[in-house]
Amino acid sequence: MTSHDQLLDRYAELIIRSGLNIRAGQQVLVTAPLEAVDLVRRVTHHAYAAGASLVTTLYSDEQTALMRYRLGHEAAFDAAPAWLFNGMAEAFRDGSTARLAIIGEDPSLLSNENPEHVSRANRARSRAYKPVIEQITAFATNWCVVSAATPSHARSVFPNLPPEQALAALWAAIFKCTRADQPDPVAAWKHHNATLHARVKMLNEKRYAALKYKGPGTDFTLGLVDNHVWAGGASTARNGILCNPNIPSEEVFTMPHRERVDGIVRSTKPLSYQGSLIDGISVRFEKGRIVEGTAEKGGDVFRKMIETDDGAARLGEVALVPHSSPISASGIIFSETLYDENAASHIAVGQAYAQNMEGTATLSAEQKLAAGMNTSLIHVDWMIGSGELDVDGIAKDGKAEALMRKGEWVG
Repeated sequence: MTSHDQLLDRYAELIIRSGLNIRAGQQVLVTAPLEAVDLVRRVTHHAYAAGASLVTTLYSDEQTALMRYRLGHEAAFDAAPAWLFNGMAEAFRDGSTARLAIIGEDPSLLSNENPEHVSRANRARSRAYKPVIEQITAFATNWCVVSAATPSHARSVFPNLPPEQALAALWAAIFKCTRADQPDPVAAWKHHNATLHARVKMLNEKRYAALKYKGPGTDFTLGLVDNHVWAGGASTARNGILCNPNIPSEEVFTMPHRERVDGIVRSTKPLSYQGSLIDGISVRFEKGRIVEGTAEKGGDVFRKMIETDDGAARLGEVALVPHSSPISASGIIFSETLYDENAASHIAVGQAYAQNMEGTATLSAEQKLAAGMNTSLIHVDWMIGSGELDVDGIAKDGKAEALMRKGEWVG
């Protein structure tokens, strides 16, 4: 039987070899919660073994994060470390430093804090983080987001289990969903990427003008930018390195037109956003913009989120995920976007990814906007897929073709 330590080491090797695909001489910048130190150390080992010149880790801590809201003066909620984020953006700009984000925070950490303070702090961070998000969405460097099991997150996912059992159960779920429990995870991801790339190829050949969604509480049409590009699985960053930005990943995704979305949409899974849990989202789009929006839980945080700037109430990404994905099949609600978005088709408000539109490297900001590419300080995915969702591809001549039925691919 494979031990936890062996699985953790396989996972770390997978992150470096398939997630980041580190090149000799590259630096690596890691962000992680304190509780993920064992994974960070193994990742660091494999990074140096792969030829990394320097691995730098920035740790976060939930308890010190709470101190800001319990003890901070009013000015504390409008502050953000722009100096740090400017440095990160500079590191990513030329592709010489890879970006690894290890997440695993308590999804409800800030749910009992003053929502106005949470909103102000999120807005300040989003503004300061803009130089980083611009480099990430432009795919300037190889980057990857993964998860670690932490006590607080495990408690939220398995509230009825004793702490140690909950932590073990979450690690087991992570290893299974990321294929780290297979004898050769790197080979398993090579095979999985081939499947995703075949789906991407089909969609790029179809060149649909729009997608039409029908499901419980959902009836809307989402127009795509004219020169959209579907992507999924491993992709090549601007520095020429092929990487998997998300592990796990079951999605294929592209760019909606920021002004061509109309109808109603209801979420199907909770959304964890900056330490707050948002659930039961229901919105109505008109000409690309959310004109009505509510949430059964975390409504104040949701409204503040989509008011961050003009682009925060418009879409920057649309992704298709089969209902039978391994994450969905697990039956677990992770309350963590990295996992839940790969259990269901989803949309994202905010910043679009430049890789999803042809020719962005030669376009000005004004030209990108005119072409339909959304810009924003935020990029937040939320899940709308289920076993009851139907999706049609709408051709340029208006003809509809079945893409998904009851959440599964047709053909």
